Parts: sequence; C-alpha cells; structure tokens
Amino acid sequence: MTETPHHTASFPDEDAVSGRLNALRAGVLGANDGIVSIAALLVGVVAATNDATVILTTALAGIAAGALSMGVGEYVSVSSQRDAERAQLEREKAWHDHRPEWELDQLTRLHMETGMSEATARAAAIEQTAFDPLAAHARAHLGIDPEELVNPWHAAFASLFAFTLGGIFPLLTAVLAPDALKVPLTFLVVIIALAVSGTVSARLGHAPRLRAIVRNVVGGSLAMAITYGIGTFAGVHL
Repeated sequence: MTETPHHTASFPDEDAVSGRLNALRAGVLGANDGIVSIAALLVGVVAATNDATVILTTALAGIAAGALSMGVGEYVSVSSQRDAERAQLEREKAWHDHRPEWELDQLTRLHMETGMSEATARAAAIEQTAFDPLAAHARAHLGIDPEELVNPWHAAFASLFAFTLGGIFPLLTAVLAPDALKVPLTFLVVIIALAVSGTVSARLGHAPRLRAIVRNVVGGSLAMAITYGIGTFAGVHL
C-alpha cells in the first residue's frame, strides 16, 4: 500500500524570509545609514581640512553616536510595536472570553473574504477555534502571529552593528588615503558599499536588485555631494 505523503511542513524559504524581515529591515537601514552618514560627514570635513586627527576624531565620534542612536531608536520603536501587538492580543483574548459566538462569526466572514464558501469558511473557523482560537483570530484579523512577535533586541543590535560596519568603510578610506584622493576614493568606496548593500537586501527580501542598488547609490551620492559642498564653503569662507 502506498503511503500518502503528509504536506504539513511549511516552506523553509518563505518561513526564513518572514522570520528575518524585522532584523533585515533594521540591519539594512543601519548599514545604509552608517555608510551614508559617516561618508557624508567625512567628505564635508575633508573638504574643509586635511588634519588627520580631526578627520579620525570626527569619524569615530560619528560612528559611536550614530550606532548608539540607531540602536536605541530601533529598540524604542520596535518595543512600542511589540507593546501594541500584545495589547491587541489581550483585547482579542477578552473578546473570546465574553463573546465567543460573535468571534466565530467574524472568523467565518474573514475566511469568506479570501474566497471560501460560507460552509467551508464556517467549518474552518470551527476547527481553528477548537484548536487555538486566539492564534487563528490574531493571524486572520490582526495579521499577528502570537508565536512570532517582533523582538526589539534583535532589531536594536542589528541596527547598531550594521551602522558600525557600514561606517568603517568610509572611515578607513578617509583616514588612510592620500590627501589628494580622500574625497574621490571615499565616493568610490561608498558607491561600491551601497551597491553591495542594495544587492544583499534585494536578494534576502526577494526584491528587484537594480531598483535597490540605484536607490541606495543615488541617495548616498546626493548626500555626499551636498555635504562636500558645505565643507568646501566652510573651508574657504570661514
């Protein structure tokens, strides 16, 4: 007798993307911010002075301040999101305790909106409610998986470390390159780093690669050009 295969396993690739989106968002944002912020800061300083001590001090202070700011900001933001998700789950639990029939009807309607017939939707709602009513309603009604609430620590550390890593590339270029090549080499290194960052984020998120690269490179180049202009003005006139 042929054994019928069980199709209970989820798709690993889809689950991996879903599980890492929050940390991916924080990491990509942190890396891009570190690359662009520190590079823009340094080309502005280099345009005004060639003092190696000033350049290094500015870079280190910028990386420390930016990384900590990004980490704290992500922690606060994601903590607020997690608190909101928990509050929604608590309200959903209270509604299940006080009006179970109404919640069952709502879950049925939600299933019908996905294309199920009323009979099928009702049967699915009854079966899900018998197994785990809170999880079923949270996913269908709120778009929240109670088992996978966002983690503020993951987002905070991803952003902090990514910002630091991103800022190291323009720092090394601006400090180690010859004076005459500091600005052009910093521009070149940043463009390459932003292209790599865009490629990685697009690949992990299964998004169009060219669009991500162009968006990163154009935005970063514009930021550096503006701060270079400000630094040049400051170095000449102030």
